Amino acid sequence: MLPPFRACSCCWFLSGLILSTLAGSTVRADDWPQWAGPQRDLVWRETGIVRELPTKGLLPRVWSTPIGEGYAGPAVAHNRVFVMDRIKSQGIERVLCLDAGSGQQVWKHEYASRYDISYDAGPRMTPLIDGDRVYTIGAMGHMFCLDVGSGKVLWQKNFPEDFQTKIPIWGMVASPVVDGNRLITLVGGADKGLVICFDKTTGAELWRALEDTEPGYCPPTLLTFDGTPQVIVWHPHAVSSLDPATGRVYWEVPWQIRAGLCVPMPRQIGNRLFLTAFYNGPLMLEIGPGGKSVQTVWKGNSNSEIRTDGLHSIMPTPWVDEKNIFGVCSYGQLRCLDTKTGERVWETRQPTGEGRWWNAFLIPHEDRFFIHNEQGDLIIARLTRAGYEELSRAKLVEPTRKVNERMTIWSHPAFALKSVFARNDSEIVRVNLAAEK
Repeated sequence: MLPPFRACSCCWFLSGLILSTLAGSTVRADDWPQWAGPQRDLVWRETGIVRELPTKGLLPRVWSTPIGEGYAGPAVAHNRVFVMDRIKSQGIERVLCLDAGSGQQVWKHEYASRYDISYDAGPRMTPLIDGDRVYTIGAMGHMFCLDVGSGKVLWQKNFPEDFQTKIPIWGMVASPVVDGNRLITLVGGADKGLVICFDKTTGAELWRALEDTEPGYCPPTLLTFDGTPQVIVWHPHAVSSLDPATGRVYWEVPWQIRAGLCVPMPRQIGNRLFLTAFYNGPLMLEIGPGGKSVQTVWKGNSNSEIRTDGLHSIMPTPWVDEKNIFGVCSYGQLRCLDTKTGERVWETRQPTGEGRWWNAFLIPHEDRFFIHNEQGDLIIARLTRAGYEELSRAKLVEPTRKVNERMTIWSHPAFALKSVFARNDSEIVRVNLAAEK
């Protein structure tokens, strides 16, 4: 492996100093051990973070390490970084484990994977770290449980061979969710195998649910409504609520999603659940007493990706609070909707651009948002009912993949150890965002 590049601004970026400072203080520091962070809600809760980025150009790095192609975002835990990539010329997918302080490779696990999907740059799933194990799913359905320390395979599954999964056109994407000893994931298998729950330690099957064989791309989400824990599974034909212990269906709302494009994670606000799809638009559900019934509160009036009245997101998960919904629409419009009615309050393109499938990720932090757009910019901004206020902007990574005549980056960054970890198709980087003392 090539040695990582080291930034020259070492006095501000030495990770060892950062970690020792955190150990001796009450400043909050977190890992980012899975898709959407430690609480799986895309909120960055660390304190002592910069209020303004230190440059308007390329942000200086703690380190930069070469990487292969892929859409998979990184995960950070145990002072290590876990990420997946693909070496197309060799026909292999890889799981990489890097030292979070230096970027040096600790171990790698690689395996043959023959792609026959669209957008074949590489794996899509953010690794899931739970204790001393890391779980990954490749684009073609190769699932591994690996030892965090060594990368040794503890157990594995092959979805097409083991469950007769028909891999969807854009591959397997959704990160599993852990609930106690259960690992719950989308499989799309035969014989009620859309969702399968495994024993996270042994890989033994505990239960399976839902007849549908089209898994879609949205991660299963563990939520609690009126005291009832449930796994929300949004797939191309319905929004389903399952008992995480047994897989029994609590409630289900049929919803035919055009092209199977159910991607953004559903968002909970109180007893309501918000979803958004590229063609079909927004949907707000209300969960009834006991968490075991449901009704539609409002939904969008457009099934067009162009004539959009609400929020038609292709990939990015929106942010929802009691008053506002903030999200990126089908052609790059950052929009605010009224949570109660779905009516549009404002829109802007200041942090984004214009074009089909334009993408930007919204990560709330204290009283502002960190926004990572598909051009590789990192933006600090306030999003309120009154509008968009940009506070700071710099370049995090260069976009490396051409889509619709523009260069893009579609992988979600991780926010951990008072830093941001991000990748494109050639490097993964760490940038320190700790406020100076």
